[in-house]
Amino acid sequence: QVQLVESGGGLVQAGDSLRLSCAASGRTFVGAAMGWFRQAPGKEREFVATISWSGGSTHYVDSVKDRFTISRSNAKNMVYLQMNSLKPEDTAVYYCAAGTYSYTAVGYGYWGQGTQVTVSS
Repeated sequence: QVQLVESGGGLVQAGDSLRLSCAASGRTFVGAAMGWFRQAPGKEREFVATISWSGGSTHYVDSVKDRFTISRSNAKNMVYLQMNSLKPEDTAVYYCAAGTYSYTAVGYGYWGQGTQVTVSS
């Protein structure tokens, strides 16, 4: 079974940048697409970004597509989310997930515990 651990969250000011990391373990990581999701207090979990196994395909929710970049290093068993020009509305717990290349949570079978990102105004 895949195990995922997120890190890199924190408290930043609007306009700042953060890079989230997700460390993966388990043989099922091989061949898996990866995704990032987020959930703000009182809101539904939201798709943020996904990346194919090869890294050749990526997709983002419109609200972040010009600011966030998802990437991965299969050699290091790592997935990243570079977040630039952060806004207060980006404040949420961010989760990484492993599964199929999809834009919804149902496509992912394995989830990390999340890392908090707080953007102050």
